[in-house]
Amino acid sequence: MGDIVNLRRVRKARDKRAKDDQAQQNRIAHGRLKSEREISAAKARIETARLDAHRRESETDDRA
Repeated sequence: MGDIVNLRRVRKARDKRAKDDQAQQNRIAHGRLKSEREISAAKARIETARLDAHRRESETDDRA
């Protein structure tokens, strides 16, 4: 026969692992220094400006 398990304990352990995993992801995402966040924001602004500079003025073709 198999081992007897307490389903409540199994459920609690599973939920605790899920919470721990989520907490680890939050620490990675939000646990950065202010200077690191500012650098990331500046890089995003530069990339957006670079993409906007390559954008076409008109999407329609004027060769009628």
